[in-house]
Amino acid sequence: MIHSICRRIAGNHADALDATQEALIAIVKGLDRFDGRARFSTWAYRVATNACLDELRRRSRRPDPGLTDDHAENALVASFRPRDPAETVSAKVDVDSALAGLPEEFRVAVILRDLAGLDYAEIAEVLDIAPGTVRSRIARGRSRLADTISGNHAPHSKRQNSQP
Repeated sequence: MIHSICRRIAGNHADALDATQEALIAIVKGLDRFDGRARFSTWAYRVATNACLDELRRRSRRPDPGLTDDHAENALVASFRPRDPAETVSAKVDVDSALAGLPEEFRVAVILRDLAGLDYAEIAEVLDIAPGTVRSRIARGRSRLADTISGNHAPHSKRQNSQP
């Protein structure tokens, strides 16, 4: 699950592997700091999310290797449930592409909810933001994903009124 989260946040396999490795090392080194106030998985997801966001900051200083294959079934793609394997691959590519186009704040919230299955309170704890902000980011992220996947590629912040 940690790799799946890192894969979706990073947008490519190579950076996801680096972030996953860093996250697992940080989890092992930080076990003595786990205080039990949250579930272990919530704490581990926070460590993984932070490791991946750090990797994205490092990546911004080097070329993007592009999207590669994904080894984990994505809950977002699973909701489409195409019957044909070619449709499944196509749906995964569409979701990956749509996720990559989301602003980081929306992408991370949607991934933690729809891929990792965290509830709003856990996501708020992982991201250190208010639960209301989590709800807003997920709603906006899902809306943009739906628009992108359905073919409506107009940026939300720049939509024009249809008045003459």
